[in-house]
Amino acid sequence: MKEAKGKKNMKEAKGKTNVNVAPTPEGQEPLIAVIRVRGNLRVSEKINDTLGMLNVYRVNYCSVHKATPSIMGMIKKVKDTVTWGEIDEATLKRLIEEKGEPNPDDKKKTKSFFRLNAPLKGYGRKGIKRPFKIGGALGYRGAKINEIIHRMIH
Repeated sequence: MKEAKGKKNMKEAKGKTNVNVAPTPEGQEPLIAVIRVRGNLRVSEKINDTLGMLNVYRVNYCSVHKATPSIMGMIKKVKDTVTWGEIDEATLKRLIEEKGEPNPDDKKKTKSFFRLNAPLKGYGRKGIKRPFKIGGALGYRGAKINEIIHRMIH
């Protein structure tokens, strides 16, 4: 009986993937943090290429992008492999200070991705194979992405 209920929740969560990020009051797109949660095993080449374009090459890598329509389309394509949400300024500043690596080509800039640790206390009670809406780790988190980033910087 529990399996049937779990599958029903999965179908409901899968059907609701349209995520429209509201623009900030200044009129510009907000910044989106993307964290890779799942690995390369049984991942198609198209999805792997998209993950490469988002600069999340390995598990627990994080990258920050503006929420443009092209980036949001790529994120929707890889929604079963990553988690994402709007990052605030304080979290972004801490991320750059503690995990920013200098770019070998230009010493004034950092690399376009951050290598994070596994989160303290894990991703969620249902693991990395379920959507965030039903207690897992995958998909859209909104502002709660800041909590998991703070738990991954230690």
